[in-house]
Amino acid sequence: MASPARPDARTAWGFLHLAPTPGAHRVGVRAGISVLVPLLGVLVVERPEWALYATFGAFTSLYGRNHVHLSRAVMQLSAGAALTASVAVGVLVGSLEQRAWAAVAVGAVVAALGSVLASVQDWHPPGPLFLVFGFGAVASVPHEVGDVVAAAGVAAASAAFSVVVGNVGAVLRGQRSPHRRRARGRLGPAWTVQPLRQAAAVVAAGGIATALGIGHPYWAMVAASAPLTVRGVGHQLVRAAHRVVGTLLGLVSSAALLALHLDPVPTVLVVVVLQVVTEMVVGRNYGVAMVTITPMALLMGQLAAPRPAGELLLDRGVETVVGAAVAVLVVLAGLRLRGRRPRAVDAE
Repeated sequence: MASPARPDARTAWGFLHLAPTPGAHRVGVRAGISVLVPLLGVLVVERPEWALYATFGAFTSLYGRNHVHLSRAVMQLSAGAALTASVAVGVLVGSLEQRAWAAVAVGAVVAALGSVLASVQDWHPPGPLFLVFGFGAVASVPHEVGDVVAAAGVAAASAAFSVVVGNVGAVLRGQRSPHRRRARGRLGPAWTVQPLRQAAAVVAAGGIATALGIGHPYWAMVAASAPLTVRGVGHQLVRAAHRVVGTLLGLVSSAALLALHLDPVPTVLVVVVLQVVTEMVVGRNYGVAMVTITPMALLMGQLAAPRPAGELLLDRGVETVVGAAVAVLVVLAGLRLRGRRPRAVDAE
């Protein structure tokens, strides 16, 4: 019988597996509304550079998809606060002259602390992925220290709106949350190494991308963090493969969309459609979801800070491969370590 920490044939088939996701359409609609309104808001006030702040605040809507009423609200409140903090820290790092290397170091701290918080709060989706993404994207853009007030305010307002959208239906229906066994505010024994693994992966991936002079090192950091958010070595390797294959396929649709040179409002509408589709398929197959996540991420970045499309596509592809490769090395290193000390951790 295969060790629970090692990949087996059944896990390998997970690369093509389509899991059932009941209620995914409701999650998609909530996410779409949560992104649409804040992004249109920043365009109305003629501050497109605030789009990143609004978007990452709106990612609050992605948490607690399988929870209802109070349980979902509590999870989204904690996630929204953490996302707002990651945006604010990103602005502070973005105000530094040597922000590239500072972003790598601080990104590792964000990954480690986010991993602890996600485990303690029992977040779903798990892990610090969106915190690393939000911090890295914001830190990659030049800022002034004074921008932190606007950034935190926009992100917090967007997060609050997402909480309202995510829970207003349950309130109107008078729906009560079923009894749930809450996490006890501590890391499970199988996850005590997770903060260190996340930090190591982010530092390695971000450091390699920065040293190579690639334009968006945070994409490598995100790609390294993503596979480590799931449990089981086999599932982590599949997640890394999904990240690479889905991203490379998504670059094709990204190139087509970027070639259209859409105005801000049509860009927002396309981003919203991609967000809805993503939430409808991400639970079925992560690789398929990456096909829509990729153009969505690139369009959001273009809305806030436009850059040449060719550079974006190349950076995204190369950095995703770098980050996923780092994640695989971290996973295999952990597997080898546990092979020498089998009692240390018997599952991830």
